[in-house]
Amino acid sequence: MTRSFINRPLRKLGGFVVSMVCAMSAWADLPFSGGDTTVHAKGSNAFSLPSANLSFEERLDFSVGNSFFRNPWIPAPATTTARDGLGPLFNTNACQNCHIKDGRGHLPENDADIAVSMLVRISVPSTDETPAELLKQMGNVPEPTYGGQFQDASLPGTQPEGRIRIRFNERSLTLANGREVRLREPVLDLTDLNYGPLADDVQTSIRVAPAMNGLGLLEAIPDTDILAWEDPDDDDGDGISGRANWVWDQAAERTRLGRFGWKAGQPTLRQQNAAAFNGDMGLTTDLFVAENCTSAQTLCADQPNGGSPEVRTELLDNVTFYSAHLGVPAQRDHDAPEVLRGAELFEQSGCAGCHRPTVQTGLSPNRPALSGQTIHPFTDLLLHDMGPGLADHRPEFRASGREWRTPPLWGIGLLPDVNGHQQLLHDGRARNVLEAILWHGGEAEAARTTVEQMTEADLDALLAFVNSL
Repeated sequence: MTRSFINRPLRKLGGFVVSMVCAMSAWADLPFSGGDTTVHAKGSNAFSLPSANLSFEERLDFSVGNSFFRNPWIPAPATTTARDGLGPLFNTNACQNCHIKDGRGHLPENDADIAVSMLVRISVPSTDETPAELLKQMGNVPEPTYGGQFQDASLPGTQPEGRIRIRFNERSLTLANGREVRLREPVLDLTDLNYGPLADDVQTSIRVAPAMNGLGLLEAIPDTDILAWEDPDDDDGDGISGRANWVWDQAAERTRLGRFGWKAGQPTLRQQNAAAFNGDMGLTTDLFVAENCTSAQTLCADQPNGGSPEVRTELLDNVTFYSAHLGVPAQRDHDAPEVLRGAELFEQSGCAGCHRPTVQTGLSPNRPALSGQTIHPFTDLLLHDMGPGLADHRPEFRASGREWRTPPLWGIGLLPDVNGHQQLLHDGRARNVLEAILWHGGEAEAARTTVEQMTEADLDALLAFVNSL
């Protein structure tokens, strides 16, 4: 998992050949978590740098996408036609508001806070009368009045769908070594509903915005590799039975392997971005051409839009290029004895069964910087049953209410620097790595039990390793 700068080729940036030899004293032999895309950064901007191997021209493309990712959208009509069409229902007015500094979102900490970097998915159970085509393309059945995502913001003069309130249930857990841990579970309340009651059988799921780094590399992992890691019947007897999600590809108009989102509900990074434009900001694209109002809501028909589509194809491609080429930070303190011991414990405890350390990307002719890279994302991109404690009881395509895609771990230790917190898991309930581990169940129950029984020294070593990534 290590690679020396001595063996790295000289890199050409903007016509200048930049030697990396001068950096050897500070970064020699650091693991290249993202292969040649790896950046050596700490601090609040650690997730916001372009992949290290981009050309000068590609860095210009990256900057254009960054501009549209960061800057807010405004209502139509406006003189700024490239950025108008917001709403009328939305959660936020800029990508960066959720993915703060390209990092993770967070839950509101008190009743006065707004839910600015999280969202709530909603649906109702399918029935025998549910059209098969709807399930194939949507993955579940949208709530009849409020759709598939709850929007708590709206344009002036209109009403948002309602308000998102979060409260917490807490409990204590004492580990074998005597350490006491306080675990919290978020409880959702959707209040002040402006368009009538929710369905009695509504299904809800809190989703905190994930970090953005390394997404293009995850997309470059060959489908064949991910499918080879499946073991739905646990034929090898290790207690882990990951399986792929199969989801609808809007552009190809067919079912494809899912790899993005908390339940691997999106097949491509471009579609993930287009879905966020539509659901989070009420903006249409060439993939999602309809506004995000339901037939029970007249707002979209009553309000002016920003054209068709509101997000031009070129602009969507710019944002997708940007999000695909955010560099992955290098591992820190990789040769510290405690971190090395933690790496051994990570393997021995079974964590690597889902959080796969080393992967090879395939050939991407349109994204040469991401091609043929040996990377260390610590994910298999498969769905795993995480037990009743983390269940949201809401299916998404083939994912059940207990299944979640394995999230990558690269950059996890830099979250406090980037975002000022380390809220983990799909709903941000865990406030650090240990709490996240202790919520693991289902296929990860054996690994969690092993961690619960660790000595103080071993536990600290395991956490030091994960936080070095």
